Amino acid sequence: MMILQASSGGLGSMLPFLAMIVVIYFFMIRPQMQKQKKEKKFQLEIAKGSKVVTSSGIHGKVVEFHDDNTVTIETGAGKIRFERSAISMELSKRYLTPVEKK
Repeated sequence: MMILQASSGGLGSMLPFLAMIVVIYFFMIRPQMQKQKKEKKFQLEIAKGSKVVTSSGIHGKVVEFHDDNTVTIETGAGKIRFERSAISMELSKRYLTPVEKK
C-alpha cells in the first residue's frame, strides 16, 4: 500500500517542474529563436543602396558585396568592410523609421 502512494507522489512533484520548463520555453527561448531567424533573414535580404546601422552604431549605405558573409558600407569616414552579421536589424529599422516630434 505504501508503494502506491510513493509512486503517485513522485509524479505529482514532477508536474510543477515540467510546467516551469514549458513556461520558460514559450516565454523566453522560443521568442529569442524567432528574433534570431528574423535577424538572419534581414541580413540576407540586404541589397545595394540599403541604409543600415551596424551593431556598433556605424551608419552607412551598402555599396558592395564581397561574398556571402561580407559587405562594404560607405560611411562619412569612407568605405568600410563588415561582416553581414554585424548589421543590426533593430538599429537599422529604428534609423529608417521617422521620429514623431512632440
